[in-house]
Amino acid sequence: MVSSERLRELMRPGTLQLAALPPLSLYVHLPWCLRKCPYCDFNSHERPSGLDEDSAQQYLAALRADLESALPLVWGRPVVSVFIGGGTPSLFTPAQMAQCLSELRARLPLEAGCEITLEANPGTFERDRFRGYRDAGVTRLSIGVQSFSDVQLNRLGRVHDANQALNAVEEAKACFERFNVDLMYALPQQSLQELASELDTLLQLSPPHLSLYHLTLEPNTRFFSNPPAVPDADLASEMLDLISERTSQAGWQRYEVSAYAADVSQRSVHNLNYWEFGDYLGIGAGAHSKLSFPHRVLRQVRWREPRQYQQQALTGSAISNEHEVARADLPFEFAMNALRLREGVPLSLFTERTGLPLSALQRGREQGLAKGLLMDDPARLQASPKGFDFLSDLQQLFL
Repeated sequence: MVSSERLRELMRPGTLQLAALPPLSLYVHLPWCLRKCPYCDFNSHERPSGLDEDSAQQYLAALRADLESALPLVWGRPVVSVFIGGGTPSLFTPAQMAQCLSELRARLPLEAGCEITLEANPGTFERDRFRGYRDAGVTRLSIGVQSFSDVQLNRLGRVHDANQALNAVEEAKACFERFNVDLMYALPQQSLQELASELDTLLQLSPPHLSLYHLTLEPNTRFFSNPPAVPDADLASEMLDLISERTSQAGWQRYEVSAYAADVSQRSVHNLNYWEFGDYLGIGAGAHSKLSFPHRVLRQVRWREPRQYQQQALTGSAISNEHEVARADLPFEFAMNALRLREGVPLSLFTERTGLPLSALQRGREQGLAKGLLMDDPARLQASPKGFDFLSDLQQLFL
């Protein structure tokens, strides 16, 4: 439990001046999956036989204790979105998910119409399971399809096949007005024609929201230590051009680097809060938090290994480390997020979310304008079309 002494320390005067606290989201991490994918660097841990009731209840008890310990840091603040990620959260049954959401609602003031997203994988899909999650209180699904090709799914180490992926999307359409489909490109040995076929299938299904990710070979993954043959940079660029062309023709709006929505109402509230430098409380094994106070911004990380996390959470010690974000780091952290949005953000949001004057962004903005990477708009921080294509270069200017 956060002590009164720690609260006084967080509330003491400092160099930042936040006039108001940002919107608050909640992230809940459920760490288990049936099989660890060779490209995955998330905090996920294999349970090949699934999740039994005792294990699920033990983890839910740890989440409850974790949240209760963290409540003094967010007391009274309404929650605008909840995201339940993993791992494979759909290993938890609809009844267990209903219990989890009920316990969250009992402890946090969720705004009316609060977006509650659950990550679900086709490999854990059973008929009517998605309907059960909807009845439990989930309002939005994010389905980890990754590919509609059996050959690619096998290369990616996924536990589902193409037919299961199609069935999962169709079931989601029957149960949810808002859902997302994840698809990856630049896959091992993938050709431009193969990607075109994947896009044909995806766009025919017409999900309201798409997340299209370039496969990256992350450290501490099997793909990093034993790299597959993936498309080179030129081919990957052609693939992104094809994605942009096809999604635009079909009416999807690319509002963030990897996110496309059928209309504004389908944009992810949770992810937008991240990109707009809102706050989020993360509970669960390895979860991260970013929490603002009138004079400082705090980052926290929970214990990563599930067993250790559960033991520590039950004693009120779920946090493995935390630190205040240095004043000098805030311009980069803000720009790194905000510039991912195609429309950018009002410059006034920088002062509102960091407590710093606009002059702290001046050097980065001047360099971005000189290089043609920023739009020349005195009221907005927004990447130019060139800057959006070379986003890492633009973000680095704010370091």
